[in-house]
Amino acid sequence: MSAPGSGAEGGAVRLDLWLWAARFFKTRSLARQAVENGKIEVGGQRPKPSRSVRAGDALRIERGEEVFLVEVAGVSDVRGPASAARVLYVESEASRLAREARLAELRAQRAGYRPPEHKPDKRARRLIRALGDIDAS
Repeated sequence: MSAPGSGAEGGAVRLDLWLWAARFFKTRSLARQAVENGKIEVGGQRPKPSRSVRAGDALRIERGEEVFLVEVAGVSDVRGPASAARVLYVESEASRLAREARLAELRAQRAGYRPPEHKPDKRARRLIRALGDIDAS
């Protein structure tokens, strides 16, 4: 599924480049860092950023709180619109459901937080500063 003139010869492209083209990471540098830090697995193994990715490869991608289990459906080294990037991979149903459940759980945790209704007064600001000094020592 290589785009015409994309340079993905032989149906293979670098892992960090594919992750960027498939829009899992905003920059290629971030994709490379994720691979180097062990956030990406190809076939259950920790790859290097220069590893070739082909159609049919199974990937596990950790991005923040989200974990994607995807199969490479196509390769491209050109970053296009989101609709084109979505064609490059197929996410497993179990992965999608687990990710959505995790995001719903995080939203529910955040729903319990209420910001203060007004700015802290002079006494409250002094207490906040005093608590900050405890961490500094």
